[in-house]
Amino acid sequence: MPTWNNPQFKPVHPSQLVSTITAAKDPRSRQTRIRIQIPKHYSQEPVISRLVSDHGLSVNVKAALLGADTQSEGWFDLELQGTSPQIQSALVYLTELDIKIWSKSTDPDEENW
Repeated sequence: MPTWNNPQFKPVHPSQLVSTITAAKDPRSRQTRIRIQIPKHYSQEPVISRLVSDHGLSVNVKAALLGADTQSEGWFDLELQGTSPQIQSALVYLTELDIKIWSKSTDPDEENW
C-alpha cells in the first residue's frame, strides 16, 4: 500500500496537467499516473468507471485506500492510459467534480512508470 503523503507526489491543480497535454488529434497512446481523493458525497457515484465509459481510458487501479464505511472518502492511485485528448477530457471531468489530484509531474509524457 502506498504512503499517501509520499513527497514524490505533489498536489496539483488539474489545469497544470491539462495544459501540458497536447489537444491535437494525436492517436498515440499515452500513460500518466495520478492519485485522487474522492469525497464521501460521491461514494455512490461511478467516478472511476466513467473515466473508462465516458472518456475512453484504460484505468489501472494501482492502490486504493477505503474505509469499511462506504460513506467515507476514498483515495486511489490510478494509472491512466489513452490519447492526449481522452486524458485531457478525463482531467476536466475530475476538475468539474472538484476532486483533488496529486501527481509526480505536471508532464504526463514523463510519467511512464
